[in-house]
Amino acid sequence: MASTKTFSASSTVPAINGLDCNNYVGLKPAVNNLRFNGFKSSVKVFPKRALIVRASESQSGPMKKLGLSDAECEAAVAAGNVPEAPSVPPKPAAPAGTPVVPLLPLSRRPRRNRSSPVLRAAFQETNLSPSNFVYPLFIHEGEQDTPIGAMPGCYRLGWRHGLVEEVAKAREVGVNSIVLFPKVPDALKSPTGDEAYNDNGLVPRAIRLLKDKYPDLVIYTDVALDPYSSDGHDGIVREDGVIMNDETVHQLCKQAVSQARAGADVVSPSDMMDGRVGAIRTALDAEGFHHVSIMSYTAKYASSFYGPFREALDSNPRFGDKKTYQMNPANFREALIEAHEDESEGADILLVKPGLPYLDIIRLLREKSPLPIAAYQVSGEYSMIKAGGVLKMIDEERVMMESLMCLRRAGADIILTYFALQAARCLCGEKR
Repeated sequence: MASTKTFSASSTVPAINGLDCNNYVGLKPAVNNLRFNGFKSSVKVFPKRALIVRASESQSGPMKKLGLSDAECEAAVAAGNVPEAPSVPPKPAAPAGTPVVPLLPLSRRPRRNRSSPVLRAAFQETNLSPSNFVYPLFIHEGEQDTPIGAMPGCYRLGWRHGLVEEVAKAREVGVNSIVLFPKVPDALKSPTGDEAYNDNGLVPRAIRLLKDKYPDLVIYTDVALDPYSSDGHDGIVREDGVIMNDETVHQLCKQAVSQARAGADVVSPSDMMDGRVGAIRTALDAEGFHHVSIMSYTAKYASSFYGPFREALDSNPRFGDKKTYQMNPANFREALIEAHEDESEGADILLVKPGLPYLDIIRLLREKSPLPIAAYQVSGEYSMIKAGGVLKMIDEERVMMESLMCLRRAGADIILTYFALQAARCLCGEKR
């Protein structure tokens, strides 16, 4: 039988003058001679329950069991001996002075889905993985790795040693796709760029070496004449300065076939000549390389963000600029024309270059094309983040990861980025 206990209390509380405390959390309301007279309360006291469950008492080990069967546990609950669990924690207090306001009549509060790390991770729409990265690597004929002044952390890698070592580092953290860019000796450059299709040239040798060491490595190659041209342009230059289109495409076809013959998985025409995707597809198929993919530089803009790259390859144009074949940065709809042509000619992947300044173009192609979309986070983007980090103006790692996530969010399936190794290490939890 439950017993009854009675409590009584009497108290007088003085008034509090000043603020209108009814409208603020944490401040007591004004009370004038409030008195509790003969306050009584009946409290029923039940026998002490047999089982108390408190996770905090389990400390580091598992909670001890009482050795009861399922039937005994159910019988105890049916008899009213319900095991106790920790009470609901009190609602956290707002700071003193917080206004007391009615709840807004909101049927939807989007912040609910952002209220904890677990929920944020569960509802994250875009994810970033090392498998999304293609690692651009500069190579040269030398044995030593030469730092590139305008691109901190990047080197011209010796193709026999440094290249193999850098690829090994990338593979350790899940980056298994690379793209090669050669620094060609001046003595091998010519107006027609014939060195581009030398089967024993720098790029084919590097491909064969890497495929021998890592057969499953995915190797992208650059198809363009500028590293091989004595004029520094992506195509053959006529005496009046005009870049010759069809004659250049003829050279590019031979270059793509040479790279495929060496073992390239994806050839990537970056020259922006009209009709080169279809011509390269035909040339590859004619030589039995129907399995080799084409990643077309579909929307490559005549951008000022390429400066550090051209220093890395010593491939600046000897005169003029590239505005007659690369796209006008002011143009949006023109990207659809290029994309339509590349798709119809047999491209397997469409690439936008540069990346972050052209997120609208990435999104446009993502919405209009069923093909995979690539984005190139170019040298200027990389160097600006590096410089900002060195000057302590930004958090380099956070800005790096945010920039890559933005490219993915815009619609890029893969990202060519000089941050590939560094970002992959961050994703894998490494700090080096």
